[in-house]
Amino acid sequence: MKTRTLEQNKVSVITLGCSKNLVDSENLITQLKGNDFDVQHDEVTRDTDIVIINTCGFIDLAKEESINTILKYAKVKSKGGIDKLYVTGCLSQRYKDNLEEEIPEVDAYFGTLELPRLLNTLEADYKHELVGERVLTTPSHYAYMKISEGCNRTCAFCAIPLMRGGHVSKPVEELVKEAKSLARIGVKEIILIAQELTYYGLDIYKKRALPDLLDALAEVEGIEWIRLQYAYPSKFPMGIIDAMKRHDKVCNYLDLPLQHASDKILQSMRRQITRDETKQLIRDIRQMIPGIAVRTTFIVGFPGETEEDFDQLCDFVREMRFERLGVFQYSHEEDTAAYEMEDDVPESIKAERANALMAIQQEISLELNQQKIGKIFKVLIDKKEGGYFYGRTEFDSVEVDNEVLIDASSNYCSVGGFCDVIIDDATEYDLIGHVIQPG
Repeated sequence: MKTRTLEQNKVSVITLGCSKNLVDSENLITQLKGNDFDVQHDEVTRDTDIVIINTCGFIDLAKEESINTILKYAKVKSKGGIDKLYVTGCLSQRYKDNLEEEIPEVDAYFGTLELPRLLNTLEADYKHELVGERVLTTPSHYAYMKISEGCNRTCAFCAIPLMRGGHVSKPVEELVKEAKSLARIGVKEIILIAQELTYYGLDIYKKRALPDLLDALAEVEGIEWIRLQYAYPSKFPMGIIDAMKRHDKVCNYLDLPLQHASDKILQSMRRQITRDETKQLIRDIRQMIPGIAVRTTFIVGFPGETEEDFDQLCDFVREMRFERLGVFQYSHEEDTAAYEMEDDVPESIKAERANALMAIQQEISLELNQQKIGKIFKVLIDKKEGGYFYGRTEFDSVEVDNEVLIDASSNYCSVGGFCDVIIDDATEYDLIGHVIQPG
C-alpha cells in the first residue's frame, strides 16, 4: 500500500445528476482552486488524494447510481488508492444518517447547502470574492446559471424540497455580475436553471421578477443566447413571453414540465392546473411567439393512473405536438405526499407506457424536423467528432434536444462559434445541413 500525503492537495470532484448539481460542483471547484488545490472534474487518477462525490437523490435510478459510485470509491480508499472520500449533494442531504451507518468508509457527508463546512473540513477558506466567478466544466462557450435555490411547490411526487429546501432567489445584480464574468471567459450561451424559474423574485422583490432579470441579462455584452429551463405551468407569468419578444438574445425556447394531462392525475399530483388550462397556456404562448419550441416532460405510472388516464395523456400529446418531449417512469419517493398512495402500476406497465408515449413523440418530432428542410438556421457549434461538427439551433438545449450535423470534410466551423446552416435532411432527433459560406 502506497503512502500518501495531503500536502499534494490533488482533488477529484465527481458530479452526478442534473445541471444544478453541475453548477454546485463548479462553485466548489472554483473555491478549491482559489485555495491552491489541484482539482480535476469527473476523473480520478493515480495521484488523486481526495475524492468528493456530488450526489443525486431525485429518483430511484439516480439514487442507485450515487450509491454505486460511493461504494466504488469506498473500495478504492480501502485499498489505499485515495486518502479521503467525501460525499455531498442531494442524496447526502436526504439520507445522511443512513449513509453514515451503511457506508462508514466515507470520511464525512455534507448537505446541499454546506459548501463552507466542506471547505473547512479540507482546511480551505470560503472566499467571498470568488462568488460569481466560475471554473467551467462545460465547453467554454456555454454555461448553466442557477438563478435560485430550492422550491416552494408541493408536487406530490417530488422530493426536491426535502433536499434543497425552500425557494431562495439570487439578486439580479449578483446574476448580472456572474453573466459578465462568464462572458469575459468566452461564454456565448447562458442556460438559466432553477427548481422553478417562474417563482424567481417573489421572495426578495415581492413579485415574479424573471422578466426583469431577462431585461438585465440581455444588456450583458458577449452573451448571445439566453435559454430558459424548468418553468412551472400553473399561473405562468406571460411577462416572460413578452421579454422573449423584446430581446433577440432570449431564445424562443421554453422548458415547461407538464407531468400529465389527465385532470384526475393532475389533481393527485397537486399540480394546480387542469388539462384545459394547460391547453390554453400552450396556445397563448404559441400565439404570442409563433415557432417557439416548447419542451415538456411527463410522468407515467403515477399511483392510480389507469389506461384511460394514459390514453388521455397520449391524445393530449398528439393534439399539442410538442417540439421536444421527455418521459419519466414514476418513482415512489418516501416522505413525499404520493408515498402515502399505493404504487399500484407495475414497473413493466410503466415501461410500456413510457415507450408508447415516446413512440408518439418520435413521429411528431420527425414531421416537425422535416419541415425544417431547406430553411436556414443560426447554429452554435458545440464540438467536432467523428468527421462531423455538432451544433444546435436556438430551439435546442444541450444534451437533451436535437443536434445539427455538419460534414466536416466539406464545411468549416469554429467550435464555440456560430454558423448559418441550411438544413438538407432530417431524422427524428437530428438535423443534417451545410454551412452557407459568406459571400
